[in-house]
Amino acid sequence: MSAERPVLPPVRLNSEAELARDALAAPLFVRAVRLARWAGPETRVGAGGELVEAQLPAAAEHLGLPADDEGAAYASEAWRLAVDTGLLDVTDPEGEGEDDEAEGTVTAGENLALLTTGSPQEILAIWLDGLDAVHADATAPLLDDFADLVGEDGSIDFDALDWDPEEETEFLDGVLGNLYLLTLADNGAGDAPVPLPALAASMIVPDDMGEPTDDILEQVSEAMMRLDDQFRLLEPIGIVEYQPVDEALMAEAGDPADTAAGADEEDVTRYGMVRLTPLGLYGIRARMLEAGAAAPAVGDLADKGADALLDGIAYYPEAAARAEIQLWLAGRGADGAVPAAAELLAAARGTDEGAPLRRLHCQQALALAGEEAEPAVRAVLGDPELGGLARVWLAEHGATDVPAPSETMVFWLAIDTIAAQLDADGELDELQGLVEGLSAQHTGFFDEVWRVDHPATAEVLEAMGRLHSDKKAAKDARKAAFKARSRAGG
Repeated sequence: MSAERPVLPPVRLNSEAELARDALAAPLFVRAVRLARWAGPETRVGAGGELVEAQLPAAAEHLGLPADDEGAAYASEAWRLAVDTGLLDVTDPEGEGEDDEAEGTVTAGENLALLTTGSPQEILAIWLDGLDAVHADATAPLLDDFADLVGEDGSIDFDALDWDPEEETEFLDGVLGNLYLLTLADNGAGDAPVPLPALAASMIVPDDMGEPTDDILEQVSEAMMRLDDQFRLLEPIGIVEYQPVDEALMAEAGDPADTAAGADEEDVTRYGMVRLTPLGLYGIRARMLEAGAAAPAVGDLADKGADALLDGIAYYPEAAARAEIQLWLAGRGADGAVPAAAELLAAARGTDEGAPLRRLHCQQALALAGEEAEPAVRAVLGDPELGGLARVWLAEHGATDVPAPSETMVFWLAIDTIAAQLDADGELDELQGLVEGLSAQHTGFFDEVWRVDHPATAEVLEAMGRLHSDKKAAKDARKAAFKARSRAGG
């Protein structure tokens, strides 16, 4: 009926203060900060800003890691993040020569001080730079033998990598997007760990495919192994909790994806399990917004007008809509209840396709506004569009001096209510109960309702004809719909 529905449901994020604390506690970020504070005038860096190999054991030791290859790799990773996030500023070697042995200098970056003096927003901005850097590392090509890619003239044969950076980035973003959607499923209750095979299959297996072919299963298996590597890289920056693929599976016979498909609930955890953290929800949403996607969050509408609120929550899940309304009302304060209610009622007016759903959400908002809204509600008792819902609100709040509605207003409210529910795609059983309940309240309902001057009258009556379980009533509804269309000139 009305405007296009949003693709992504609204996310309920932790406060920026909580998220900033999570960012500062991310293991890789912690190591990067420690190295940034450890670096000094004697620290030696290469021409590319990397910590020279001879200093990696000392850096690893400072991080409490063994001074071996693994410790050096962790130290090198943390150093790169410190440089990428502006915790360290590297000055290139002096001179214009191409001496690989030349060394630069390093000083503390201005972002290092912001970690203790900056706002939560500033800390999160630094962390997001780190997420971008780790994401880039996760989509970089895997080099088994770099020497094979270097030609005699020293140039690198990038074609031999069989690597498309845009394709790799798109795939990982797609996986993270699916994980984001799964986390928001069922009003945010879908935060259980997701099996890695299911996540890989969501990107590979066509929606209309029944039994996956051997070729598809092989692609899923390859995607699983790549995602296993990528989530191992992403976990230390704090966006996911990840249980890696059991390495013993690599030695077992059979295709991992094929084997995982037949595994029981206990065994499937061996194939990798991943869950977005609250910080991960924030980070993935930030990347979506930067890419131009509409990724709403509860609280986005708190400082907007009532018209933006009612339009914005039109297709929100019930719990998210309620939370958004409560934040909106809280922003107006206890003394602003009457003006807020009046603003909501004014925004609910209209004959456009989205108006019935706006009025439905206006009713819900007024219910949350409480008794303080009564003066604004009484002020619209004579309004042909709002008088019906005003009477319902007053009756629900125990008022005994409510004037009886005219038959025209009763029928108009019935059509408006069903139109809103149809637009909201409510549960079929509930919608059918509403249709049958409203039509049963009035003798000769379908003989009169087709005359209602409402833009959705014919469409609602046609829906009543489809939904009503009583054959005679359904037939009467269809006849009434025909009359309504004829009356409207359609």
